[in-house]
Amino acid sequence: MYKYHRTQKYDKRFLSQNFMGPNAMLMLDEITQSIELMKGMRVLDLGCGKGLTSIFLAKEYGVQTFAVDLWISATDNYRRFLQMGVDDLAIPIHANATVELPFADEYFDALISVDSYHYFGNNDDYFEKHLKPLIKKGAPVAIAIPGTKQEMNGTIPDELKPFLDDEGFATLHCIKWWTQILEKHLDDFSIKEMDCTDTAWSDWLASDNPIAKRDIDMMKAENGKYLNLISITGKRR
Repeated sequence: MYKYHRTQKYDKRFLSQNFMGPNAMLMLDEITQSIELMKGMRVLDLGCGKGLTSIFLAKEYGVQTFAVDLWISATDNYRRFLQMGVDDLAIPIHANATVELPFADEYFDALISVDSYHYFGNNDDYFEKHLKPLIKKGAPVAIAIPGTKQEMNGTIPDELKPFLDDEGFATLHCIKWWTQILEKHLDDFSIKEMDCTDTAWSDWLASDNPIAKRDIDMMKAENGKYLNLISITGKRR
């Protein structure tokens, strides 16, 4: 059973103000309990959003975190890192994960990606082409993503059609689908539905974000039938 003592230390209002979906810090707290992170490591936090995951990595593990995001500017995240006192460890970078990332080969000691990998990594080529060169052999990899309980093949259930578009729903897949995509790249491969799924969603729905307010009706309609959160961990082969 996972324990979330690390996440519980953080101000709930600060977290809520910076959510962009299900509680990313809680998801990270869970997946990092399955890998080994040590002080001084260089970690790629890919798709970090508003930097909650990078703040957590810097504070809890003392790792040098490269906080990469496309939608949130480096300046915005830098201000949050200053506010939280991690600007010496968390390095904000504005970059597109689908093009060549601006890092040296074998630069990173670990890869983390929370609530973002499904947007750019949901194909056979992405990890091999874009990430494998940047990560040292044997480096821990931990990914947390929204998914589906069974494979939907991009077909939105009738109950969810008022809330979702085809493009967004097409990024969501089941455990078996993601196993075929990532198992070949990782030793000690593990994939499962996250224990924190219900809590992470509840935290998001309780926030003041207008998108979260809209998602309340979606989750009522979904009623636990289709959506989940998936954790994927292993070591770069």
